[in-house]
Amino acid sequence: MEYLIGFLIALFIALTGVGAGTITVPILVLFLGVPAPIAVGIGLTFSAAVKLILVPAQVARKNVAWRTLGWMLLGGAPGVLIGSLFLKHLVTAGSQNLLNGLLGAILVTTASWQLLFSFRPMHQKVNTPDRTRWLAWLMLPVGAEVGFSSAGAGALGSAALLSLTALEPAQVVGTDIAFGFLVSLLGSGAHWFGHGADSGLLLHLIAGGAFGAIAGTMLSARVPRRPLRLALWIWLLVLGGQFLFNSYETHAAAQRQDSSKVSAGRHP
Repeated sequence: MEYLIGFLIALFIALTGVGAGTITVPILVLFLGVPAPIAVGIGLTFSAAVKLILVPAQVARKNVAWRTLGWMLLGGAPGVLIGSLFLKHLVTAGSQNLLNGLLGAILVTTASWQLLFSFRPMHQKVNTPDRTRWLAWLMLPVGAEVGFSSAGAGALGSAALLSLTALEPAQVVGTDIAFGFLVSLLGSGAHWFGHGADSGLLLHLIAGGAFGAIAGTMLSARVPRRPLRLALWIWLLVLGGQFLFNSYETHAAAQRQDSSKVSAGRHP
């Protein structure tokens, strides 16, 4: 089962370009019952492993804009560490329910924004001003989101590159994949030492993901990307809603339990 999950996640990454962390964490938490902090660490490490297969091809095709990547990492790298520290604080404080609610909110926001962005008309770039230096500031909160939830690098990174640079579409994809790989690698190290990880589950996911990445790369030219991306974002929107619903139900149950204890104390 874990091999199949890794295969399917990597397959959809290669076919749609949606980040591994965005897909992996909700699946691990909701379907396999993995605690959220461990799921985030596994999502980051799995994302780095899958993108390690994809990055060399982008470098060989000269699709990575190194100067732009440097500006992205200037904000993204410290952002990942900030997000990891915030997650560690919530875990230490025992705020598991709040953590699940925040992960759900991030997933719903990202999926909703991507769905709206998907229906925007695509305009050809004409004399697009180069605002590359803005990426350092914008990638700081994006990196923090990656460090906290393992989601956001792919979707938000691509949007920033399209809006602020004059890069060609192939360079946007290549630079974004390289950025996602590096911040996932940095974040996975922070989570591995800070929260621990299920190494057996991770290895199973990576083993299946290697075949999924290869299969997706071979099929990417034959399968239309846009319908798959829309279906995937709708599904992730539903999963994010499930996170929020579970968090609300847990909070409501805790409040009812506290109320019953208070009532029992008043009427012995």
